[in-house]
Amino acid sequence: MPRLKRSVPPVEHQADPSRFTVDTVLKRDVFSTVERGTWTDRAGVAHPAVRRRWNEVSPWFALLAARLAAHEVNALEKVQSTGVTTPLLAVGKRFLVRGWIEGVPLQIARPTGDLHFFTSAREALRTLHRAGYVHNDLAKQQNWLRGADGEAWLMDFQLAMPFSRRSKIGRVLAYEDLRHLLKHKRTYCPEALTARERTMLATKSLPTRIWMATGKRVYRFVTRNLMSYSDTEGRGPRVTQVAPRIADALKAHPAVADVHMADFQTLGGKVGLYAFVEPKAPVTAEALREHLAQALPDRPHLDHLQIVPRLPRTTDGTVRDDLLLLVARNQIEMLDALAGDDDTRTLVADIARGRLNLTDRITRPAA
Repeated sequence: MPRLKRSVPPVEHQADPSRFTVDTVLKRDVFSTVERGTWTDRAGVAHPAVRRRWNEVSPWFALLAARLAAHEVNALEKVQSTGVTTPLLAVGKRFLVRGWIEGVPLQIARPTGDLHFFTSAREALRTLHRAGYVHNDLAKQQNWLRGADGEAWLMDFQLAMPFSRRSKIGRVLAYEDLRHLLKHKRTYCPEALTARERTMLATKSLPTRIWMATGKRVYRFVTRNLMSYSDTEGRGPRVTQVAPRIADALKAHPAVADVHMADFQTLGGKVGLYAFVEPKAPVTAEALREHLAQALPDRPHLDHLQIVPRLPRTTDGTVRDDLLLLVARNQIEMLDALAGDDDTRTLVADIARGRLNLTDRITRPAA
């Protein structure tokens, strides 16, 4: 079904940043900080919104951050009426504000077997391309949002650019947008891939093959080694390096059956670690923390350790990372909608009642 074009209000330029009230910090990296909150327009009407600001980035990255933000503003002004993304509400000195959609990123939603989502995503991409824009960053699961209504939405237009189907490079970029979507479909809905889609997945464009062999290696070296930037949605080395060590140490305890690690933003804007522990014998959180102190002499910090009746899993035994992430981040409004079956819904409700992070109001002064 084609996307419906939407009427969007005119964008406020040179907007006053004090009209944005911060509720939660969603992401922070070397290029910007992304915050959820409320935007009050000039008529005094409050809108749920997201603000990206780059007023506190390092001087080394200020020019690039501003350039990326300009790309996003230009793209949103052109495509916001197509219904594939949220509207741009305001632009000010080193910040932009866009609308909020109830939903979760693809890596949390994990729409296994959800063909409707991928049909919606394919239509959203067609609509974007018909509007004359390519996204250029759809390999990242966090740039795909599964709305509460099950529809697909596109996020983060910092690398988006206009293109013409008459140009070879434009057709290549549009092809790669689609190929990245198909990679996600292969992850969550492989049985629905058509023969043509499987052929596309196996056929990278020539510029992509060159990039993978040369430029991507340089990019990884510069971002990870020189910029200390880990492209994990602002999560960084605590998630990718420290969390697995803590999980392995906890699993070594004789009373532990399994462990799942999640992350969340702390009040100080840092990344907190949350361990969900499924026991196979009676054990206390205090005993497990003592075990950790002995097993890991450097004592990496673990913010929360919650013992749960069992970890929620899919039918193939995979732990439901989407649900546990929402519990860890105290964003429990979507749990019922995402749980699926009654057994999982009951289990997750029990886990949510015992959650240890009760703060999702990560506030900062207005920029």
